[in-house]
Amino acid sequence: MASHRRAATPGCDRGAAALCVLSAAAAALGAVPAAHAAPRDGARAELDRLYAAAERATEDYDRADERADKLRHEVRDAQDHIARTQARVNSLRDQLGSLAGAEYRSGGLDPAVALLFSADPDDYLDKASVVDRIGARQAGQLRELRGALRDLAQERAEAVATLGDLERSRKAVAAHKRCVREKLARARRLFDALPGTDRAEYTRGSRSGRPDLTGPGALGTRAAAALAAARSALGRPYVWGANGPSGFDCSGLMQWSYARAGVQLPRTSQAQRDAGHRVPLSQARPGDLVIYRSDASHVAMYVGNGQVIHAPHPGAPVRYDPVGMLPVSAVTRP
Repeated sequence: MASHRRAATPGCDRGAAALCVLSAAAAALGAVPAAHAAPRDGARAELDRLYAAAERATEDYDRADERADKLRHEVRDAQDHIARTQARVNSLRDQLGSLAGAEYRSGGLDPAVALLFSADPDDYLDKASVVDRIGARQAGQLRELRGALRDLAQERAEAVATLGDLERSRKAVAAHKRCVREKLARARRLFDALPGTDRAEYTRGSRSGRPDLTGPGALGTRAAAALAAARSALGRPYVWGANGPSGFDCSGLMQWSYARAGVQLPRTSQAQRDAGHRVPLSQARPGDLVIYRSDASHVAMYVGNGQVIHAPHPGAPVRYDPVGMLPVSAVTRP
């Protein structure tokens, strides 16, 4: 999603409010027949806006959840590294302890050896007159211990900072989740209030039969595999925050489809916009990613013949729709 300011919306956490509002730039999901009465027009437009806002919040949720997952891995790696460094420190201390024991048994603990167990090894090494009294091996062991202790302190400080980032990411995930649920609940109530014929028309959207998979240029192997995967998901439900295989949000469908082709796409539609090279819409080929709205809050896959396949919104399964169903902001070829 694009990074720009939006007015805060009541009911959303302040940290996520700017990402959970209705955008004035959101376009309707399709033309509303002129025969509809004005109240129905308003209800459908409001439903479009709510779904667009929920989709933006879903993309923010996906991004925050992805970051939290990355931080969880970093915390586990840091804990493993700290454990290894602590084991190294313990081993060095044991070696120096053996040296001290040998000195004591041979007739007394040399003052230089005693200083090896001071609370501040750095202070010991700074005392040149003392360092001169120990052998090169002992001095090397102490320097190694000093470096290990320094590494351990730094690793612990970095782990504490990462844990703080993780906690903030967890809170962001929870805030985005609340916003998504709020928007979807409002959309569900509005959808249920529509007449039955309007509900059926809205859910059906502009679907058509299987389109001809045609377009300029040859279809590459990776694009063909991704397109085949996306087509295999036809009819599966829209599930916010999901990337398959039983349900998808818009960017989750793209990520899952291209993963089947051996290509790792980023998780969000905003990041997917930059996951390849841009081409004009007039030169779109099957498998290209079509990014919608100026904030890149929706993404679909071009299939040819002026159509795309995508996960539209809650209540609408993965389906085909015209490529011009929403304002196109970019076309990216992974």
